[in-house]
Amino acid sequence: MRRALALARRGRFTTAPNPRVGALVLTGDGQVAGEGWHRRAGEPHAEPLALAAAGAAARGATLVVTLEPCAHHGRTPPCSEAILEAGISRVVACHRDPDPRTAGSGFARLAGAGVEVRVGLEAEAAIELNLPYLVSKLCGRPSVTLKWGASLDGRIATRAGESRWITGERARQRALELREEHDAVLIGSGTALADDPRLNRRLGRAAGPNLRIVLDRRLRLAPGAALFREPGPVLLYTESADAGRRAALEARGAEVVRLVPADPRSVLSDLARRSVQSVLVEGGGELGAAFFEAGLWDRVVAFVAPLLIGGRSAPTALGGIGIATLGEAPRLVRWRMRKVGDDVEIQGVRRECLRDLSSSVGT
Repeated sequence: MRRALALARRGRFTTAPNPRVGALVLTGDGQVAGEGWHRRAGEPHAEPLALAAAGAAARGATLVVTLEPCAHHGRTPPCSEAILEAGISRVVACHRDPDPRTAGSGFARLAGAGVEVRVGLEAEAAIELNLPYLVSKLCGRPSVTLKWGASLDGRIATRAGESRWITGERARQRALELREEHDAVLIGSGTALADDPRLNRRLGRAAGPNLRIVLDRRLRLAPGAALFREPGPVLLYTESADAGRRAALEARGAEVVRLVPADPRSVLSDLARRSVQSVLVEGGGELGAAFFEAGLWDRVVAFVAPLLIGGRSAPTALGGIGIATLGEAPRLVRWRMRKVGDDVEIQGVRRECLRDLSSSVGT
């Protein structure tokens, strides 16, 4: 199953809005007869690719797959039928697919035809891999990753506002990978004014540009901002009714949406209507705190540099009011860290998020 998950991860830049899925066929003596992974929507799913690679060896074999095989006709035929036609005798899967067109019917179809079905192996790893797909299906909103680069004492800038560069080049390259994995990137107007970022994808791993979003309640963003000089959609959320500033920004290609209040819940609700599955919240500290305090976040990716900044007025990775007691503080699970250049990357999933998704997909 860990091999199937590794195969599924190959699609992390390209499968949206479909889930990331890997599969392999095991013969009776434990040998891999074929494997496959889903590449992008409209192309074959992981299961038929693995079955085709296995050929006649699939008959009587075990199919190991990271998600319940689909049971409906979409752009491709049902995987459950392909499994039966191949003569697979056992299916081992991580968890149920919450898509209402499948939602357990794939497992039921297989079991009803005499195939042994085992569910739950490496379920948490599979859920983490598919947070965008699962959160959007089960919670009705995009999944949210909070990302920041900070000093060892948690500062994202000096007291004078200097932030370039706290983390090193390799950490910043890794941060660009995160943009390729997410449908959209979101910052606040303070970060937009201070850093004048482009927010674009630059690595060429995902197809097309990402959606670049600024939460700009007072429409302070200048029409000459760097993000307007890059191709791709720009979306501004505001509470302002200033028609002149709106027209100037729209003339540069921005879509300006007035929301009152322009807060995380209303922003995510609007993005869900646009079929956005995943949002990378890059900054700053007050915007991150707004999502944090609203409980509208699922994952954290933090890059920590081995330097100290200090200062009461130096902004921190999470501003806002903060938590009153340690008992209220949310914890990360499935957390891990690794060295990235001279810095450390720490990431994990919100414990409540993993718990709720696990319950919903029957693990």
